[in-house]
Amino acid sequence: MEEIRITSLGVIDASTLELGPGLTVITGETGAGKTMVVTALGLLLGGRADSGAVRAGAKQARVEGLVSAAALPGLVAAVEEAGGEADDDAVVLARNVSAEGRSRAFAGGAAVPVATLAEIAEPLVAVHGQSDQHRLLKAQTQRHALDRFGALDELLASYTSVHDRLVVTERELAEVVATARERAREADLLRFGVDEVAAVAPQPGEDAELAAEEARLGHADTLRAAAEQAREALSSEHGSPDALGAVAAARGLLEGVRGHDSEAAELADRVAEVSYLLSDVAADVASYAARIDTDPARLAAVSERRAALIGLTRKYGDSVDEVLAWAERSATRLLDLDSTDDKIKDLASRAAQLRAELAEAGAALSAGRIAAAERLSRAVSDELTLLAMPHAEVTVRVAPRTAEAPSDPEHPPADLLRVGERWVRFARSGLDEVEFLLAANTGSEPRPLHKGASGGELSRVMLAVEVCLAGTSPVPTFVFDEVDSGVGGAAAVEIGRRLATLAEQAQVLVVTHLPQVAAFADRHVLVEKSSDGSVTSSGLVTLDDAGRERELSRMLAGLAESDTALAHARELLELARNAPRAR
Repeated sequence: MEEIRITSLGVIDASTLELGPGLTVITGETGAGKTMVVTALGLLLGGRADSGAVRAGAKQARVEGLVSAAALPGLVAAVEEAGGEADDDAVVLARNVSAEGRSRAFAGGAAVPVATLAEIAEPLVAVHGQSDQHRLLKAQTQRHALDRFGALDELLASYTSVHDRLVVTERELAEVVATARERAREADLLRFGVDEVAAVAPQPGEDAELAAEEARLGHADTLRAAAEQAREALSSEHGSPDALGAVAAARGLLEGVRGHDSEAAELADRVAEVSYLLSDVAADVASYAARIDTDPARLAAVSERRAALIGLTRKYGDSVDEVLAWAERSATRLLDLDSTDDKIKDLASRAAQLRAELAEAGAALSAGRIAAAERLSRAVSDELTLLAMPHAEVTVRVAPRTAEAPSDPEHPPADLLRVGERWVRFARSGLDEVEFLLAANTGSEPRPLHKGASGGELSRVMLAVEVCLAGTSPVPTFVFDEVDSGVGGAAAVEIGRRLATLAEQAQVLVVTHLPQVAAFADRHVLVEKSSDGSVTSSGLVTLDDAGRERELSRMLAGLAESDTALAHARELLELARNAPRAR
């Protein structure tokens, strides 16, 4: 995150917070509006819009976040998928909240649903504050944190690969088994049809050819009579007037005068051509009439064959060609259906093999998690000792999802897996439930974080975990809102050191009231409150070295210009500069 622009949000009229790498702290007097920065970030992350946060007299509040996308290709892809675009490797995320409570969200210049803005922004920032829904309270986040800490990516990838192949195989097996009866019925129907087509043995185009032949044989007498009459009209064998005689007479008349006029000669030639054509046609009609025979036996055979073909086209296609295509497809389908039993055996064998591989991969992943859980528990507990929680102990529990043995071990339910001598429920994430437990005091029973930690304790647990996970978290920006609540003195210095350590691996933004924490900042931002007598407003100012001394002096003694407090502030800054970072 490079900068945050805030307009008309709470007591902030218009201000820009420039961010950079390392640790940025935000301080200011009570009521100055420090938490408005966290509120602004919450809006960019898709948080609930509250019209009450809009500055009095303003029509709307607006928050913009400028994010460098150079190292975040996933961000650019998500924004472009939502219809927005990156500008010079930078993406602008924005949120408007009207005084009436209406909210609008933008990503890369495109208007998007608030839920989409949340999906885009959530991987960018982890907010830890007493009023936030902390990521670490989610079982999935706890499991991911443990896997990152233990560098278990390869074990997890191996497990999920086998898991996914098993799911696909067992889904296919269940489908084949469930449809075995239907497949058998389908095979019988197809086999009957293919055999029926084979028995008739139709030839391509045969139906059209037989239809034409049946029509000709069925009207043989009519066709022959018409042909003989046409031949008599063209060329009579009984001396009757015919077409050839009429044309010959016309030709003779024109031939007799062709020497007197060229046009008459041309007409005579054309009539001669007609005479030749009529002669040829008359011969063809006579030949056609001679070839037409009445053949009742052949007509019966053709009609019978056509009836057989029509029987096929009623069931399997509109034409013989379509019937043949259906028979070819059905023969291929029959090969698949007839191999159902073999397919079931093959899939069952493959599933059993994959289950054995999954049990082995799951056991290896569980062993890695158990070992990592012991180390992470010790590391976080040690961190809490230095964060004013000396008696707190965090336990990362890795527990198998044990289950009762199925009634039919050879065919267990889809979510049960035998690992060694026990049965467990498995999921794509593994065979275990991972849970972070906190015993805040000596002798107290470890309880889940959401039950066993107050807001301030939970914030420090979050800080301890993030420090332990420094360098492994995919989140580029961390925000801590008064993570130092309820501590002071040496513990506050340790909180500052640990925040500075985390800032070596990620961008860290902290809202604090402790000078010991603020002294470790790479960038110190002051929320200044001013009033014109009627309206109070606040702005964000990045402090120089002298300004930091005055602000730390105010935080230490309540007096910005006290010589003693200024000396103490310089001492604190010197301590922070020279203090070794936590490891």
